[in-house]
Amino acid sequence: MPKGVGAGGPRRHVNTGLQVGSYVKVADNSGAKEVMIIGVIGYKGRLRRIPPAGVGDMVVVTVKKGTPEMRKQVVRAVIIRQRRPYRRPDGTWVAFEDNAVVIVTPEGTPKGSEIHGPVAREAAERWPKIASIASIIV
Repeated sequence: MPKGVGAGGPRRHVNTGLQVGSYVKVADNSGAKEVMIIGVIGYKGRLRRIPPAGVGDMVVVTVKKGTPEMRKQVVRAVIIRQRRPYRRPDGTWVAFEDNAVVIVTPEGTPKGSEIHGPVAREAAERWPKIASIASIIV
């Protein structure tokens, strides 16, 4: 299997704009409003290095704000927007006005039925089920 190919498909290099400990907005209607990243799926790093994550990465999060049923749960999420600018292969630079995730199952199926705001093309290409419910893909 080629390097970077897993459950989410091939991974393009994206500048990592988030890390473990980052508080992120939730852009779907799953019941969570704000989450904190506590792990990055597939990252095998160096001792004591804080794992970074960028657009299209699956992360483990804990729900900090939301409905009483969702709060304090540990779930998986996919990053769909990040504030830090990253470069696309055609030379354009992309940056969003907020950091946002979509709550998903371990297989990558979104728990919500709609996504608020734009979704980065990198995340939509890597996660087709997220792309199918996205209203805007940038």
